[in-house]
Amino acid sequence: MGALHGGHQQLLRRAAVAEAAGPPAVLLSVFVNPLQFGPGEDFQCYPRDLERDAQLAQQAGAEALFAPSLEEIYPHGEADLTRVQPPPALQARLCGRTRPGHFDGVATVVCRLLGLVRPDRLVMGEKDWQQLVILRRVVADLGWPVLVQGCATVRTEGGLACSSRNRYLSFDQQRQALALPAALAAAAAAHAGGVSEATELLTVAERQLRAAGLRLDYLELVQAHNLQPLSRVAGLALLAAAVHCGPSRLIDHVFLMSRPPIVAIDGPAGAGKSTVTRALARRLGLVYLDTGAMYRALTWWVQQQGVDAGDAAAVAPLLEGLDLRLGSGDDDDPQVTVNGHDVTVAIRSPEVTAQVSLVAAHSCVREALTAQQQAMGRRGGLVAEGRDIGTAVFPEADCKVFLTASVAERARRRAQDLEQRGFPVPALSALEAQIAERDHQDSTREVAPLRQAEDAVELVTDGMTIERVIEALEDLFRQRVPEEAWSVDRG
Repeated sequence: MGALHGGHQQLLRRAAVAEAAGPPAVLLSVFVNPLQFGPGEDFQCYPRDLERDAQLAQQAGAEALFAPSLEEIYPHGEADLTRVQPPPALQARLCGRTRPGHFDGVATVVCRLLGLVRPDRLVMGEKDWQQLVILRRVVADLGWPVLVQGCATVRTEGGLACSSRNRYLSFDQQRQALALPAALAAAAAAHAGGVSEATELLTVAERQLRAAGLRLDYLELVQAHNLQPLSRVAGLALLAAAVHCGPSRLIDHVFLMSRPPIVAIDGPAGAGKSTVTRALARRLGLVYLDTGAMYRALTWWVQQQGVDAGDAAAVAPLLEGLDLRLGSGDDDDPQVTVNGHDVTVAIRSPEVTAQVSLVAAHSCVREALTAQQQAMGRRGGLVAEGRDIGTAVFPEADCKVFLTASVAERARRRAQDLEQRGFPVPALSALEAQIAERDHQDSTREVAPLRQAEDAVELVTDGMTIERVIEALEDLFRQRVPEEAWSVDRG
């Protein structure tokens, strides 16, 4: 709505970052929307300085500024207007509870702007988290072909979240307002110290807010994505507050996590999961867990022992005392050892590939390796790929993706991989038949069959470069895990 500050400039800089397809064109819209102001709110006196906004926008990378009139946005007037109403459940708490109709106005004007501009990406601040959650839902429900991207809150040196309404505050009031981020930080410190109950966390924050003389509008602990109340921190939680300080109503929040995030990437053989999962883990600063390498390593061990890969009774004794380890390795493959043998290269052979589905189908194998993988993920902070990561191993993963490609595309990639590794390359038709048979084995096995988790997003990678797939995965991750909750310096 204009009155630009450092937070808005950061949104513009983020939008201007070059993507795999090339540098995007960045447009800034400035429109003080009357629909999102309630009776007695500050619509008339809301700060407006279009000339300064244009200067700051140009400095931050905007190529154009769209500042429409009220008549351009609402040509038939406010009274005779088609309005957008987001789900009531997302408006029932936080700002929606004390500002009825506010998010209806936000959703209506954003849909109008999207219709006029037709952007590929909409970049918005995480400071207004409820607004971001609601607009993501609106865009998804209405089928807008636009990605809604969040950007971490930008703060002043003292920690106050940047806001156009900070202009209303006197010097003394700005110092008083610092109690808001400080109170939330104190609650976050209590959580880091082991406190998870909502009542205790809210008490810590409320005590500091009232001591500073700030008038409380709300202070709530809610689930980050559905905004429903929590009695204790579970998964990704949002501790949010709104206070009145002098003439301003200020909002702020902090994210609390019961553990670092887990990303689960499932999909059929040859979809390129290992390559992109490894790269995504590096980009996000998470640990890469190659579960496929674990099943391949066990298959190699079964073959070395001369055991029939399809005989579960013969395979089961080999699990006793099995010492299977994953190391950091190099940029291509993680180091894999089985009972002291380095099998990093050997497990990629066609012989292992041909039998890994048989070994993986045994219930004793799935149970043993699933238990080992869950133990690795107990502390969180990892990206795991395989056939049942999101359904059986980490059903509570924060971000789930079903990565796939056509059989023809996977056969082409498999041939390329074999050639690069120095193995014989069969005819593409033979590779396609092998991949189709493996898909059948994986999807029809009795234990943990390959299937897409209900809450996973399907990503079909035909025609996509590796870098574009990684970007798409990062976008999906950021839709589930805010920058403020898990931020890494990617240089």
